Amino acid sequence: MTDLKGKTLFITGASRGIGKAIALRAAEDGANIVIAAKTAEPHPKLPGTIYTSAKEMEKAGGKALPCIVDIRFEDQVEAAVDKTMARFGGIDILVNNASAIHLADTMSTPMKRYDLMHQINSRGTFLCSQKCIPLLEKADNPHILNLSPPLNMEAKWFAPHVAYTMAKFGMSMCVLGMAEELKSKGIAVNALWPRTTIATAAVRNLLGGEDMIRGSRKPEIMGDAAHAILTQPSRECTGNFFVDDDVLRAGGTTDFSGYAVDPDVELMPDFFI
Repeated sequence: MTDLKGKTLFITGASRGIGKAIALRAAEDGANIVIAAKTAEPHPKLPGTIYTSAKEMEKAGGKALPCIVDIRFEDQVEAAVDKTMARFGGIDILVNNASAIHLADTMSTPMKRYDLMHQINSRGTFLCSQKCIPLLEKADNPHILNLSPPLNMEAKWFAPHVAYTMAKFGMSMCVLGMAEELKSKGIAVNALWPRTTIATAAVRNLLGGEDMIRGSRKPEIMGDAAHAILTQPSRECTGNFFVDDDVLRAGGTTDFSGYAVDPDVELMPDFFI
């Protein structure tokens, strides 16, 4: 399969950032995009709503279904899956992108933040997967893609922000377990993570401001890498922890300078790579 024309993608957190980049790349092929995200009203610090993103996806060539979904709540996920079934007749691809982040040590992590990260990252990924699997089973080339890091049980990945690492690795453990569990059903389950920081609102507002943005790559690299994974035969491509530029290099890309926000600035490595 070379494109995603006519495929239905259920993408959590697709109203901005990496989720939106993945959605737009699929929309260019003529895919159906379900934008399962919380932002219905404009946010003072974060660009885009599910409705503005839907317009962009339709302009790019796809069909969009904006759904107000907080993936902490089972009934909201079920309602969005039902709406997807009514509008598009099924689900071919689930992208678990929605994520909460709080980079702090143990004493600086309020339990409210701990709970939020685990409810959205690991539990939300598990919940959305559970609700989409019955529809994915009926698809021709079904994929689940989690935006989570390669599993690596070294202390250095945990020590600076143990609560966040646990929550993100929970998403990666879903890949490890579900890839094997769903192999007989032909459903691929993979993870994708960036080599470098990605120029998103989260990086700008929470991590390092404009300096870190200049040392980042554009979200489009994740959109292109996800597209390369999701067009693979699902029975032959599962259980992998992919890194964005490795995926594109395997497909023949040699020049990555176009993805850099500022080609003259040294790239900032992601803190899980």
